[in-house]
Amino acid sequence: MNVAVVGLGLIGGSMAIDLKKSGFASKLVGIDLEESHVQQALDLKIIDEAGSLESAVEACDLIILAVPVQHIVELLPKVLDQVSTQVVIDVGSTKQVIADLVRAHPNRQRYVATHPMAGTEFSGPQAAITGLFKNKVSIICDVEDCAIEAVKLVNDLYEHLDMPTMSMSAQDHDLHAAYVSHISHISSFALALTVLKKEKQQYNIFSLASGGFDSTVRLAKSSKEMWTPILNQNAKNVLSVLETYMGELDRFRKAIESGDLVTLDALITDANKIRKVL
Repeated sequence: MNVAVVGLGLIGGSMAIDLKKSGFASKLVGIDLEESHVQQALDLKIIDEAGSLESAVEACDLIILAVPVQHIVELLPKVLDQVSTQVVIDVGSTKQVIADLVRAHPNRQRYVATHPMAGTEFSGPQAAITGLFKNKVSIICDVEDCAIEAVKLVNDLYEHLDMPTMSMSAQDHDLHAAYVSHISHISSFALALTVLKKEKQQYNIFSLASGGFDSTVRLAKSSKEMWTPILNQNAKNVLSVLETYMGELDRFRKAIESGDLVTLDALITDANKIRKVL
C-alpha cells in the first residue's frame, strides 16, 4: 500500500517508521512545508520519497494528515476534493471543529477522524521513534459518517501500530481530551512559568529537580505551534475543565492557608483514588 504522510514531525514520522517496519506500507511519500524536515526525513530513511500534496494524493491509497490542527482545517477540504477511492485520516488532538468543517463534503465518507493518544514533548523528524504507539489507544470518531471499508483500513493501520482503538463522537472526544490531555499540558505550562518566575537562579531549579518535578513539567517543553491552536479549537471544553481545576487548587490553598490538616488529608486521600483508574 502506498501511504502519504503530510507532516513529518514526531507523530507523522513515528507512524511512517512503524508502518514501513510492520509491512503495512510498501511505499511512503512525505510532504512537509519545511524543506529541512523533508530532507531530514529522507536522510533518516523515515520516508522513501518526497512529493507535492497533489501528486501524493493521486499516487497513494492512504493520506495521513499529521500537521497541527489549524493546518488540518486548511488542508482537509482540499485533499477531500481530490480523492475518489483513497482514504484520508488526520491524527489531530481536536475533532469537533474539523468534523463540522467537512460534514457536508461530498467525499466525507473517505475521511476518518482519528487521534492516537501518544506522544512526547519533542518535535521534528529527529524526534520520530519506533514503538511510540505500542499499547497506547487511538480514538476513531464519528464512524457512522465513514465508509465501512475506510474504517476497516484505519483499524488495520492501528493494528499494525499495536494500538487498540475506541470509537466515540467528535464532541465526546474533545470533552475527554480536555480532561486527560489538554489540562495536563496547561498545568505543565503554568508550573514551568511559576518556577521560572519565582526561582531566579536556574542552577537551583536543576540541582533540586527530582523525578516528580521532571515528570510534571516535562510537557511544558511541548511546541507552541501545536498547542496554541489545540487550546483555541477546544476552548469551550478546556475552559470548563480549567474552572473545575482552579476550584480544586483553591481548596488546597485554603486548607494550607488555615493549617487545616484534616481537609488536606481528605483532599489527598480523594486524589489517591486515581490509582484505581490508572
